[in-house]
Amino acid sequence: MNSITRRTLLAGATTAAFAMTSHGVRAADTPGVTATEIRIGNTASLSGPVSALGTQTRTQEAFFKMINDRGGIAGRKINFIFYDDGFSPPRTVEQTRRLLESDQVAFLFSNIGTAPNSAIVKYVNARKVPHLFITVNGDKWGDHKAHPWTMGFPPSGRAEARIFTRDALKRHPDGKIAVLYQNDDYGKDYLAGVRDVLGDDFDKKTVIAPYEVADATVDSQILNLRQSGATSLISGATAKFAAQAIRKLHDINWKPTHYISNGSASIAGVLLPAGVEASKDVIATAYLKDPTDPEWADDAAVKDYLAFMKQYYPSANLQDAFNTYAYTVSQVLMKVLDQCNGDFSRENIMKQAANLNGVVIPMLLPGITVRTSPTDYHPIQQLQLQSFDGKGWKRFGEIIDGSEK
Repeated sequence: MNSITRRTLLAGATTAAFAMTSHGVRAADTPGVTATEIRIGNTASLSGPVSALGTQTRTQEAFFKMINDRGGIAGRKINFIFYDDGFSPPRTVEQTRRLLESDQVAFLFSNIGTAPNSAIVKYVNARKVPHLFITVNGDKWGDHKAHPWTMGFPPSGRAEARIFTRDALKRHPDGKIAVLYQNDDYGKDYLAGVRDVLGDDFDKKTVIAPYEVADATVDSQILNLRQSGATSLISGATAKFAAQAIRKLHDINWKPTHYISNGSASIAGVLLPAGVEASKDVIATAYLKDPTDPEWADDAAVKDYLAFMKQYYPSANLQDAFNTYAYTVSQVLMKVLDQCNGDFSRENIMKQAANLNGVVIPMLLPGITVRTSPTDYHPIQQLQLQSFDGKGWKRFGEIIDGSEK
């Protein structure tokens, strides 16, 4: 028998497959749901400037294969359909229309990127299609009034920046904070989080430098920020640019306390490409267990995760935190589908996604749970700081609620 336990797959759910109820018959009227299948759609960055994130979709593809091998959900197999959008919003629109209008998927899951998701959010909400647990750090994705059919998953960049700023002030009370940020909603969340903490002192205590997704490098921005004499640097940057920033700091021998986003905290995807020496002492937030950390060597959830990867995605890099993230958010989706109790109408799928009451998911750090409500679309808001020591991430301090200003 596969070593991956039912407990881990459904994170405490009673079962992954059960007889169809009368609700299941109703679900046949939902696009993408039949008596034998649930079609789930996704757009992914398998190419383009943030292609390092593409491994998330490959992990999810493997995860759903595992679910199907174990009988599916409510007697139905999951048909996970995804297309590469290259992180190009026009392509995202094209591929999303293909998913909804041609492939007739029941809902969208874990679509990658702020700009790509921004390009489709009005279209998806107008069609009342669940747009669940998208891979973005933007605070706006928790706005249940503006887009009631869309929900993010990772902690917002704004919440991260609040935590980073407080830590920077403790380390350097009189220091200046430099902010490198992507010039879109994703990056501007980091500016907003810093401003939340500094208030009227923002202009006096910060120096900022935006970059565009189409930029080749952020070298010039780093050089300009260095001239400020800042003692801390917050990089509201995606993986490629975070790696560039880490490397450039090392090359010019500038050593501010450097904070990077959780979404750029992959050892394999960011820190190793930037260089081990260059990456030492970089700080990020954490909410997931690191499967390569000896601390978790005897942890049942980590053992299950490693067994899954070995069987279903053996070519993956186990040091890549993007894979751990993808596995975890897929477990949360299975919890939502289990709570549907066989009623896979779009309305009920969205209802259950907005009713996750302190759900314990095994790969989350102890003390961190998934919480949503009809008026709270921020599933993860608890975080812990961590520092890279050249071999792995080392957590420090307490679990922090990043929702607090």
